Amino acid sequence: MTQQPHRPRRALTALLLLTVLVMGLDVAGGPGPGLLRAGGGAVFGPVERLVDRVAGAAPAGVAPVRDGVDRAVLHQRAAVGRALDSLVAGSAGAGHDVLPARVVAVGRQGPGGPERVTVDVGSRDGVRPGLGVVSAAGVVGRVAAVAPWTCDVLLVGSPDLTVGVRVGATGVLGSVTSGARGGHPRPAGQLGLTVVQRGQLAPGDAVTTLGSAGGVPFPAGLRVGEVAAVDPAAGVLAPGAGVRPAVDPTRLDVVGVLVGPSRATPRAVLTGAG
Repeated sequence: MTQQPHRPRRALTALLLLTVLVMGLDVAGGPGPGLLRAGGGAVFGPVERLVDRVAGAAPAGVAPVRDGVDRAVLHQRAAVGRALDSLVAGSAGAGHDVLPARVVAVGRQGPGGPERVTVDVGSRDGVRPGLGVVSAAGVVGRVAAVAPWTCDVLLVGSPDLTVGVRVGATGVLGSVTSGARGGHPRPAGQLGLTVVQRGQLAPGDAVTTLGSAGGVPFPAGLRVGEVAAVDPAAGVLAPGAGVRPAVDPTRLDVVGVLVGPSRATPRAVLTGAG
């Protein structure tokens, strides 16, 4: 009996080679990275979703286990279910319309880890550029580019993303960005905080989102991290600090895209009594 040619395997090899080429052009700053991402997302998005759904399936020619289900796949699905429960029940998802997603690819790397990831939801799921992305622990990043079935997420800690924040019980205003910015060196993985008003900062102070118009990308009160160390204040009007992020970008799996507003009714109007 003649064997059939391994066409699916050859097609997968060709797709992998094309993926490596696209990633290489992106990292090298090749022409039209946005166009490359959009085209790659349209081509590979359905493949990534399919691979994610059948992850752990037995290879061709390998007999399934007796009960017909790979126990490792069951364990993985249970872990995903627990992560989804934590996402919905946690403070990051409370009161918001959250579209669940999983990380399916990792982009360029920075001093503290990845600066971009790709997740398995896109424009056909209602995702658009600019939406916020969270995990059960806190803020993950912002949607930067969208394909039909996938989207690229710019992570907190990327030099291209700045998040307005409040710090501590007094709500000192500031902004958080990559730890590589500013005049103070930061340990790997730590973010940089710049405050815009005088106020006291202390290690352990919570750092939360300031909020955006319409709640996009981030509504107020989402956890960004906590103050790890305060910079010397000599000769500066307002101190800065290093921030330990709430979300570890190297361990991302299940995330949620904030697709809906957190407030469904108009804000009440108050009448002054003075």
